[in-house]
Amino acid sequence: MKFRIFSAALSLCLTAALCAGCGSTAKEETAGTATSEESSAVVTAETVQVVQDGMEPISGSEIKDGVYDITVDSSSTMFQITACQLTVRDGSMTAAMTMGGTGYLYLYMGTGAEAEQADADSYIPFTENADGTHTFTVPVEALDTGIDCAAFSKKKQIWYDRTLVFRADSLPMDARTEDAYTSVESLNLEDGTYTVAVTLEGGSGRASVESPATLTVADGSVTADILWSSSNYDYMKVDGVQYDPVNTDGNSEFQIPVLGFDYAMPVSADTTAMSTPHEIEYTLYFDSATLEKQ
Repeated sequence: MKFRIFSAALSLCLTAALCAGCGSTAKEETAGTATSEESSAVVTAETVQVVQDGMEPISGSEIKDGVYDITVDSSSTMFQITACQLTVRDGSMTAAMTMGGTGYLYLYMGTGAEAEQADADSYIPFTENADGTHTFTVPVEALDTGIDCAAFSKKKQIWYDRTLVFRADSLPMDARTEDAYTSVESLNLEDGTYTVAVTLEGGSGRASVESPATLTVADGSVTADILWSSSNYDYMKVDGVQYDPVNTDGNSEFQIPVLGFDYAMPVSADTTAMSTPHEIEYTLYFDSATLEKQ
């Protein structure tokens, strides 16, 4: 009899503790479901810094109407976005994000604390795809800026804060409107050699490139000579095309096309400084106001 009374009391205590936990928010979580996002092991979710120094928000008015594949960075390793399509129409943007797991019931574009106070009609449910994956379609206020997004855990029944960055540098060059950058053609550059200030962003922040850089203009095309602060880069990629070093000694040097000026031009570079080669994403900003003919 005493054992039964004790068991009943313990059960009531556990129930009360679970109820008290409902509705709370957290920036980090422990995993608990058997999905790719929430494993059976109890671990603390890693928080990732996704907003980079120097990022400038890009509005929908700077992107042409259309549907584009886009990369989305998430501040939580337990909120994995495996694919995303950005739809732009009349300056407004929405994103269909396909998740790496099925551990979340709703999203709310804001913080977890705001979600708790919001009307349930503002919660964004998932759509289940034929392969069992879940897709959330959310509004996107701007690219290249941190956007608050709260996710409601199916198992934990609580909201978790996330930060998302929709990466403009993952869009094709022709997705941008003409006023979003300065085109090579609009500058009417004569053939010859120029110098221009160039700024590198991305990676760990430790790498740099020599500025000003030397440009060569020929038949309307512009090529930049990029000299890195390290000798450990064995190739660069611009618009999907690989470029190898033009030197064998000293710091890595490349000659790459300039797709446009006055915007963060996406590039990648493969470094051999780590235990295995690693391709890192960067942007290069060529400032047209600093162009000087040599």
